Amino acid sequence: MSNKPRMSSKEFQSYAGAAHNAIVALSQAVANSTLDAELQQLVKLRASQMNGCAFCTQLHINESRHMGIDAPKLDLLAVWREAGVFSDREKAALTWTEHLTRLSEHHVSDQDYAAVSAHFAPNELAWLSAAVAVINTWNRIAAPFQYDPPIPRHTIQPAHEHAQV
Repeated sequence: MSNKPRMSSKEFQSYAGAAHNAIVALSQAVANSTLDAELQQLVKLRASQMNGCAFCTQLHINESRHMGIDAPKLDLLAVWREAGVFSDREKAALTWTEHLTRLSEHHVSDQDYAAVSAHFAPNELAWLSAAVAVINTWNRIAAPFQYDPPIPRHTIQPAHEHAQV
């Protein structure tokens, strides 16, 4: 598989403008909702990791860092169950994200619904579900077209330069 973009974001927008605009509108609605912005980022990042979308993964890492989300949460998101740095509410949101992202593999059971409902009011759960839906939509566009990930221009020093013994 080549790393060369198959279609750019601008090309997608020009070819499917109405679809692009509808997805942007849904993204804005979620962003402007009462759902916590940090939680939205964690959900977007986790779904993007699961879907193998390099563009969206890097985009949401960049946005999360800019927002000041704790580095351990970003570093350990892929292994969040074992990490010990996420709240019960965040764990419930991440579980819900995984269930909805892999819907064809995991039917959402009454037990799954009860577990997430213990942490989210119905209106919050509606917005959480919309957040998962919209990032999955973006992933299903950006990943197959291999959008270039927005890699930050700054360099990160190797870990051994930061290590303290």
